[in-house]
Amino acid sequence: MEEYDFQKGEILLFDKELDWTSFDLVRKLRNFLTRRIGVKKLKVGHAGTLDPKATGLMIVCTGKETKNIDLLQAKEKEYVATIKLGATTPSYDQETAENELFQTGHLTLELVNEKLAGFIGETDQVPPAFSAVKIDGKRAYEHARKGNDIVLQSKRIFISELEVLEFSPTEIKLRLVCSKGTYVRSLARDLGEALNCGAYLVGLCRTRIGEMRLEDAWDLNDFMEKLQENETN
Repeated sequence: MEEYDFQKGEILLFDKELDWTSFDLVRKLRNFLTRRIGVKKLKVGHAGTLDPKATGLMIVCTGKETKNIDLLQAKEKEYVATIKLGATTPSYDQETAENELFQTGHLTLELVNEKLAGFIGETDQVPPAFSAVKIDGKRAYEHARKGNDIVLQSKRIFISELEVLEFSPTEIKLRLVCSKGTYVRSLARDLGEALNCGAYLVGLCRTRIGEMRLEDAWDLNDFMEKLQENETN
């Protein structure tokens, strides 16, 4: 394992676990590193949030490398998304229960590809109500969980690639490449509306940020164990 200088600054790649928030990963790493190197404070930050129900690549910067977070965050992202067809949820994912059901007998791979083509390029996308977008100083999800009616403004996004990896009338798996700020949950919702069948996100894995890839990422627990092993050897 290579030598690290966490105070001077490192750019680290991790595979975020399911049901962890992005801050959970940062907090666990920061707590471990401050104890390990014997400091009270250490700058640690991530370059791009993943929802708790998503897994995959997160870039974490320490020390002086935290100044590069905005640059890293702006890079294009690649995801593999699994979308359930024939139902909707208020959060557009599995955080909330299904609230409507629809027929899916009319769906074909050809129809899915036809509708997906309409999402390629620059489009305006409305973020989910259950998101971290700020409204009147509070996160949108805080309003949504209280049942407050909120209106979110659309944002300009860019999707460069959409590929169907697997298809059935009740579920599809997609690979997509998109810009910063793209909500894959919103894409699932919009695709369900375009297909007239409803849809929501049931699985999401970020596989790439710019040139950095998931296959080069650490499991956080493995990373911490390796550092401890190096200290005792």
